[in-house]
Amino acid sequence: MHSSNPSSRLFLNPFKSTLTQYPIFNFPKFSSRKLAKSLRTSIDYKQDEQVSKEELLVPSNATRRLPITIKTSGKVSRYFIKGDSLELLLCVDEEDGVGDDDRLDDGFLKLIKLSSSAAKDFFIPKQVSENYISYVKWKFLHRVFSSALQVLATQAMFRAIGIGQSRSLASSAAFNWILKDGLGRLSRCIYTASLASAFDTNLKRVRFSTSVLFSLSIGVELMTPVFPNYFLLLASIANVAKQISLSCYLATGSAVHRSFAVADNLGEVSAKAQIQTVCFDNLGLLLAVLLNMLFQNNQRLQASLPFVLYPIFSTFDLLGIYQGLKHINLQTLTKNRLEIILERWIEFRQVPSPAEVGEEEGIDLFGSRGSKRVWPIRIGCLDPKAQIPAQSMMAMQSLCSDDGYFITMELSSQGFRRIPKLGMVICLREGANSVDIITSLLQTCYIRKSLGNNRITRRDTSSDLTVQDWSLLTGESKLAARDDFITLNKQMQEQGWIVKNVLMSAEEQVRYIFDKTQL
Repeated sequence: MHSSNPSSRLFLNPFKSTLTQYPIFNFPKFSSRKLAKSLRTSIDYKQDEQVSKEELLVPSNATRRLPITIKTSGKVSRYFIKGDSLELLLCVDEEDGVGDDDRLDDGFLKLIKLSSSAAKDFFIPKQVSENYISYVKWKFLHRVFSSALQVLATQAMFRAIGIGQSRSLASSAAFNWILKDGLGRLSRCIYTASLASAFDTNLKRVRFSTSVLFSLSIGVELMTPVFPNYFLLLASIANVAKQISLSCYLATGSAVHRSFAVADNLGEVSAKAQIQTVCFDNLGLLLAVLLNMLFQNNQRLQASLPFVLYPIFSTFDLLGIYQGLKHINLQTLTKNRLEIILERWIEFRQVPSPAEVGEEEGIDLFGSRGSKRVWPIRIGCLDPKAQIPAQSMMAMQSLCSDDGYFITMELSSQGFRRIPKLGMVICLREGANSVDIITSLLQTCYIRKSLGNNRITRRDTSSDLTVQDWSLLTGESKLAARDDFITLNKQMQEQGWIVKNVLMSAEEQVRYIFDKTQL
């Protein structure tokens, strides 16, 4: 039974089909032998009649070069047609190369080039962002010295066991498991559960702070030979710190790899990262072994070697981590990154790239970047202990069911000195999406810009800014934010930002529920 649909005839076998109403699909009838013969590439062909008779036919045994070049592992090859066969030959002369570097005649330079190309293919993924190479260089510095420090710390712990009292060794096996390994894993679980959202919102800060903690834990392990009677206590404290650092490293690893995977090749980037870690750690292990072999004849100098090398190696270790984090450009949106983007948008009507935002964001180890601003912005719920100006409370009373958020001012105490400081708070409604978050933060930035241009200080805001002024300011800024959103969102996507979600901390995820019964 044949289909009545005319378009179904387009998919019939061309050897059996009849003519269709579309001339381009009216194939002539071929036999299989004639079709195979017509598809063969022949060098012996006749020229058109317009071509002069003086042009001779190319002989069938001649070799003809095709304009196709293949580069693999530093080697350049080109396709040739020889007779009826296709061959792929390595380019060795000057005509076949594609660049000066590929036409080097010196064997030693060729060996260096091939070796470097093979090493690059072994360690570096095919498609990554341009800052990945710089990140790997600093990772090399970090992993080598970190691995060497761990070897020295393990050696010191073995020395502490030998120095300690032998009668305590037999009865301390169970305590060693409970205190050193068991307590370490338990602390790792507690830390990971308590700071789960911080791994997304403050990735660089958490990763560097835990790296400092890891370096300090190695210092604690190096102290075990000095206090052998407290070996289990010191080793347990150091292991807790190491487990916390390890949990942060594993939790943030996927986000770091994703920032470099420009072609969605996350698996390849992760695999190459594991290769780098293993190779770099082995180099650090080799460095520690060579240092021990160098001073093996002097036991006193060998015992003091870890204390001499610890500050030096730790400095290089933390330097490699710090510089490597600078080359990580995250495309995900957080409150701090979004605030940098919106300020640049208001000032220049342009959206910065992830690299520009990453450079301005930095690591912010103490988290004081936002608090140092004039009129700092916070997302979350109102603090009952903070002082809310009268105009903000009046504006809260005018909320309607269509509002996805509201903006207020608050006077709260911050810092060690608990100095009162006036800032703005964005309270998001339950079910607020990324559009509401971006719009609310853009509106708040417009309000801060207006307050700065009018030179309204913290002292005269609560007294001179009336309810009508605050209502007018929030209304105009809301219209400006809505008008800018479409263009802003388009430019953010063009710059590579992931705008479908905005990552927030646990405090920023608090939402309010609009109670219609109180209307």
